[in-house]
Amino acid sequence: MTLSSFEHRPGTKRFRSRVTWGTTLFALFVLGLLLTLVSGAAAAATSVPLGTADSFAVLAGSGITNTGPTTVNGDLGTYPTTTVTGTGSLTVTGSNHAGDAVTQSAKNDLVSAYNTAAGEGPTSPIVADLAGQTLTSGVYNSASSIGLTGALTLDAGGNPNAVFVFQAGSTLTTGSASQVNLINGAQSCNVFWQIGSSATLGTGSTFRGTILALTSITVTTGVTIDGRVLARNGAVTLDTDTITKPTCAAPAATTATTPATTTAATTTTAAATTTTATTTAKTPATPKKKATTTKRVSHAKRARPSSLHVGFTG
Repeated sequence: MTLSSFEHRPGTKRFRSRVTWGTTLFALFVLGLLLTLVSGAAAAATSVPLGTADSFAVLAGSGITNTGPTTVNGDLGTYPTTTVTGTGSLTVTGSNHAGDAVTQSAKNDLVSAYNTAAGEGPTSPIVADLAGQTLTSGVYNSASSIGLTGALTLDAGGNPNAVFVFQAGSTLTTGSASQVNLINGAQSCNVFWQIGSSATLGTGSTFRGTILALTSITVTTGVTIDGRVLARNGAVTLDTDTITKPTCAAPAATTATTPATTTAATTTTAAATTTTATTTAKTPATPKKKATTTKRVSHAKRARPSSLHVGFTG
């Protein structure tokens, strides 16, 4: 009777309905939150390991051609075609490995790096020219070509380890005076361009990141590259350019660790001083107590003979 009466009380159905709706909404909220977290974690790009190709600023498959004064800050090599032309106006601050064993090893590692970069995902689609865009770390994909006619900004959001991977099904073409800018801790060493055929960098442009091209790479006149130009099968063509192999800066947190260590050492010294003070306080206390006890015993011994002597005289 009691249960039946409770079930038919006015407002019970409305109460149950509200509970049901509340439970459903909460479940949907939790599900949405989980999906957001999972998709965000999965979309994070990871650095592409270059192996022995890491030391190269220029690496080709079918030769290197240079025109005009070009500076390469890093190693240079080409294999299986080992021809390098225009070396008279080419300055290499690293090593010119030509087609030696180091170059051959680097070419093998380049194949692995290219495949790794091509396999990263999930991806965000590139549906237009990259000019005027500000992108955060992630993997960006175009089934066909990637174009850059202006300025592209890569924002690391304060994370110096943020990675940017760009995948092109065919070509990469940058316009004259175009630029790739880095802000909020972004570093060229963490930017990778995987190109399905060939790449061409426009005159007077500024480019950042490592290009991993399946075929060839053409760097036109007056281009500045903070990165690498690595061509698997084709040639690399240079003309009065400056190419510098990027190096990741050490995290700022490493420097901040030193003061913390010094502070800990100071605390230890203070503790040692306290221990010394305690020891000193105990040392004078011990002889004072012994001295007082000795005097009392001495007076007691002298008093007894005096009392006996008086009794005997009487």
